[in-house]
Amino acid sequence: MKRNQKLAILGLGHVGSAVLTQAVAMQLASEIVCIDIRHEVAHGEALDMMHALSTDLYPGMYVHSGTWEDLKDTDVIICAAGPSILAGVSHERLTLARENTKVLREIMTEVVKYTTDAIFIMITNPLDITTFVSATEFGYPVGHLFGTGTTLETMRFKYIIGKHYHVNPANVNGYMLGEHGNSAFPAWSVFTIGGVPIDQLDEFYEHEGPLDKDAIANEVVQTAYDVLESKGWTNTGISVGACRLARAVLNDEHLVTPVSMPLHGEYGLTDVALSLPSVIGRNGVERRIPLHISEKEVELLKKSAASVQEVLIANGIIKK
Repeated sequence: MKRNQKLAILGLGHVGSAVLTQAVAMQLASEIVCIDIRHEVAHGEALDMMHALSTDLYPGMYVHSGTWEDLKDTDVIICAAGPSILAGVSHERLTLARENTKVLREIMTEVVKYTTDAIFIMITNPLDITTFVSATEFGYPVGHLFGTGTTLETMRFKYIIGKHYHVNPANVNGYMLGEHGNSAFPAWSVFTIGGVPIDQLDEFYEHEGPLDKDAIANEVVQTAYDVLESKGWTNTGISVGACRLARAVLNDEHLVTPVSMPLHGEYGLTDVALSLPSVIGRNGVERRIPLHISEKEVELLKKSAASVQEVLIANGIIKK
């Protein structure tokens, strides 16, 4: 843990509280401030964590609740504010757009009063909508504000593939790209495991049977709903993913992973935020990597763009 680094968590619901737990476990920063419109919830989460920090496991960490003014010297902000998808309700992330767009505009209005220097990592769904609005309407420097995007889908993808081929998921080299949601897709054309290309995997690794690409892609999307319907919400995977991105920023790692940010002509696309592999360092997204993917995958990316743009248009965020 580097001293004198500060992390802010906005929204301390199921996801935000999980982010707090992971941030402390990873010892991301010496100071963590919790901010929520329900001040008593932020206070309670911070106080509960400080009780845990009384052990000798986390020396020198300080967690407290705060206000917008506490953002002025913050290094990284992780935003998990706003309503989430609920079990038994519509499974379409994009149905949250109208409500959470309003929430994020209120939040960003306050944030930019105190900082545009902090790297802002968005979790709030629908992720690509909230990221686009926040990144384009408030004068935040390009690359300083980005969404977790398909970071979580990629983690799920690696887990499923690792299980199929009996390998450590960390050694699966592949990405889910596009929308954080139902139109996300695996970039099979750049996929390897330990340097072995997709057409040679069965030769080198034990496996559960023939690789069904469509079934894998569907499972990656469906497994989110398996978690949601089983426990009522999803929070562990995304909190780990967000904290991994925060660590890459705080340690200036130049980590390569897919995150969501407005596109500026990549694959001929504009007026939309989608996930592409990106280099994450001290300045946030320091470079985007527009991979040489197949024509079919480019079409899937454009399908993702159309799905997100439909909602942006419906909410008056962009013009048709």
